Order: sequence, then structure tokens, then C-alpha cells
Amino acid sequence: MKAATRDWVDKAEADYAAALVLRRSRKKGTRDIVCFHLQQCIEKYLKARLIIEAGISFPRTHDLERLLDLTLPVEPMWAALRPAMALLTDFAVAVRYPGRSAGPADARVLLRVTAHARDLIRQRLGLH
Repeated sequence: MKAATRDWVDKAEADYAAALVLRRSRKKGTRDIVCFHLQQCIEKYLKARLIIEAGISFPRTHDLERLLDLTLPVEPMWAALRPAMALLTDFAVAVRYPGRSAGPADARVLLRVTAHARDLIRQRLGLH
């Protein structure tokens, strides 16, 4: 694995760890932050696979479906992640501002789909 990829992976793992710690909090509003960090984890993993490992440039975006589309030529089996990417993308921006909040079910579902996507991506990057 390239050193730059490791930097992206470290940032992705920091987001994942933050989400796991914050999900235990009972403070109001933490579900929003949990969901945001879960989205960020997968966004950083996709970008690591794209630009660093595959040499594919990507636009400045939080749209995980768009990033997935760019990844599919080198990772066609990841097409199965599309529903997860659609769910996660919704939590990139909207929950950070008034008007949209994550519910308990959102956090549970996003944690499950993130864990699955993270495992798949880490496996492909040679991380265990």
C-alpha cells in the first residue's frame, strides 16, 4: 500500500472510531455527528482507492454514488454497495445544519452498512 493511501486510511479509521465512541453518547444531537462520521469514513476509503491506488482523479464531492461510479471500472464487484452509498450520502451535509436530524434507526442502519462497506474496501486494500 502506498504511503498516501495509508494517510487516507488513517483518516477514514479516525472517522469510524469517532462514530463508534459518539454512538454511545446520550447527548442530544450526537446521532447526527455519528452518521456524518460514518459517511466520511466511506468517502475517504473510496477516495483512497480511486486517486491513490488506481490513479483515478475525482471531483470535489461528498456524493458516494458518484465516487462509486468512478470506482466501478477497477472494482466492479462494488456495484453491490450502491444502496449503502445512497443511504450514506444523505448524511454528508444535511444533518450538520438545522432542518434534518438522524434518528436512532438511521444511526443503526448506517453503522451496519458502513461496517460492511468498510470491511469490503479494507479487504481489497489488503488490510485485515
